Amino acid sequence: MAVQVKVDWAERAGVAQQDFRRLYWNEERGIMEQVVPIGGKCADPWIYWWHAHVVDALVDSLERTESAEDEELLERAFRGAKKWNGDTLLHNYYDDMEWMALALLRAYHKTGEMFYKEGVLELWEDIKTAWNDHMGGGMAWKKDQLDYKNTPANAPASILAARIYQMDRREEDLEWAKRIYQFNKERLVDPETGFVWDGMNRLGDGQIDYDWKYTYCQGVFIGAGIELYNCTGDESYLVDAQKTASATVQELVDPETGMLPREGNDDCGLFKGILIRYLVNLIQIQPELSKPWVDLIRHNAISMWERGRSEQSGLFSLSWADEPETEVQLSGQLSGVMLLEAMALLERTGYLAN
Repeated sequence: MAVQVKVDWAERAGVAQQDFRRLYWNEERGIMEQVVPIGGKCADPWIYWWHAHVVDALVDSLERTESAEDEELLERAFRGAKKWNGDTLLHNYYDDMEWMALALLRAYHKTGEMFYKEGVLELWEDIKTAWNDHMGGGMAWKKDQLDYKNTPANAPASILAARIYQMDRREEDLEWAKRIYQFNKERLVDPETGFVWDGMNRLGDGQIDYDWKYTYCQGVFIGAGIELYNCTGDESYLVDAQKTASATVQELVDPETGMLPREGNDDCGLFKGILIRYLVNLIQIQPELSKPWVDLIRHNAISMWERGRSEQSGLFSLSWADEPETEVQLSGQLSGVMLLEAMALLERTGYLAN
């Protein structure tokens, strides 16, 4: 009988973070490179929302290590991102600002540094201007396209409002979280299955993009339900979250391999990592129902480490079941790092026994 070797997921997450910094960190610019090898194909030399997730991934590392070195790099990455954004946190894309605010809020809770909280509240005031009456309400995707409403601009905003409420207990923030969530649920969630559609009126025709089926849309709606439950104790939000998680498996997980999909390059590279982050939140909030989600994350993490990672370079594949491409964008590498940090978190909190 083969002996099952115990995996040290914290060690693997540490290796991934070391490789991430070695491969992508640009000391002179104070930010991560957009693609490795440098000079490879990438949509843009500077992408704000990718760097919001850099901040998030560095918070993951700090929570695991508690090291002064990690805290210093976290601050440098934040300040570098702000500098490359024109010395401001504000941006044309509302969803991008929401991602940055969510990351900075986690950084604030971990470090206690007030400049992170100040950044969150500055962003939140600007994000609230996204709400308008086009398409019956909801948060706009970006400032120069106010009539396009999508899940990426609404569900993270609901998460953010709910978390700010839990921090400062201002009733208006909770009302924002509820209102945004309700819009997203009524207009962009399949009432039969709980599957979350990406957006509507992208082309000005009022149509929903039913064929845009992405992992991160499921993840952020799950996350919004969890945070509203945390705020209110209303279990209907958890029913919604579990329903969407089940729909994610039905629609997006390969029934033969158990693998999450390869969603493509550029922004799509980040999508699976975002789903994983909020599935972990679901596991933590309802451990008695967590086994299917623990098994899904563990199965994908084992596959990525054994088949979707280059042992020589440390790069991760966009497919967690196949060898990495010759060029790996920051977005795709981030998802791999986030997956391993998720496993390390589940390990140290005891959920891998589920």
